[in-house]
Amino acid sequence: MSPLVSIIIPAYNAGPWLAQTLESALAQTWPNTEIIVINDGSRDNTLATAKNFEVRGVRVIDQPNLGASATRNHGLRLARGDFIQFLDADDLISPGKIAAQASLLAQRPAGTIAACAWGRFGDDPATAQFVDDAVFRDFLPLDFLVLAGDTGAMMHPSSWFVPRAVADRAGPWDESLSLNDDGEYFCRVLLASAGMAFEPTGRSYYRSGLTGSLSQQRGDLARRSQFRSLELITSALLTTEDSPRTRRAAANYFQRYIHDFFPAPADLMRQAAARVAAFGGSSLRRPPMGPQTAALARLLGWKNVWRLKHLFTRR
Repeated sequence: MSPLVSIIIPAYNAGPWLAQTLESALAQTWPNTEIIVINDGSRDNTLATAKNFEVRGVRVIDQPNLGASATRNHGLRLARGDFIQFLDADDLISPGKIAAQASLLAQRPAGTIAACAWGRFGDDPATAQFVDDAVFRDFLPLDFLVLAGDTGAMMHPSSWFVPRAVADRAGPWDESLSLNDDGEYFCRVLLASAGMAFEPTGRSYYRSGLTGSLSQQRGDLARRSQFRSLELITSALLTTEDSPRTRRAAANYFQRYIHDFFPAPADLMRQAAARVAAFGGSSLRRPPMGPQTAALARLLGWKNVWRLKHLFTRR
């Protein structure tokens, strides 16, 4: 019998998208899956939508609102699979994604994890843009984390396909984190693995631009979560290998944080700058910006432009 794959779907106020997500999970060509939806105290019709799929074998769990990481940990405790597929309640995976990745890992050393191409879309997955192709290849764990630090390249969470033994070694999701909880978690998964195998035919579709989504959060708590996640990532990176390349990558993680959030919170800006200096300096000179903003930044300096943007967005 084929190994069991557990598809874990945390769901909070996902009523408009959950049915499409569940259809993509049910459409998998891999013959042995369990689908677990954990409703995280939703205030819309998420629970009712999920329960409509129980007759098709979907397991539905209802809990008070605990947050995304706690919900994924609940799913991990319930999961019986040999492999774990995380799938957010507004995202999609292509029908052959799991089958292709499971077949690939059967040919690779034990402890290897798999990934696939991912793209952003709004309403129609056919319009997805697959642009982050720097990560569309095989990686040793540290090489991926160094590239992520240096360039900001990322792998979308539902792109990953993880043997349960690797997930167990990595440990649970950090429930103190909100923004970038996935970056910190998959850092540990990578370091607990034998490496990442890229499967070229599967697809993960990341629904972007939703109001209220975790990735859109920019408040103080979210910014502090992002900072803490970077502390944990860079600590794990340097504990594994303390070298010029990992120190440069660690500096770049924090320099990008400054670029993303300057000028607030001021205390974290100071701490991030101190870490950049302690790691030997960053190779990143200025944040990415469009041509008009770049022209203004040449006159005023990018920090002053960011201060003005921060001032106007607070009004």
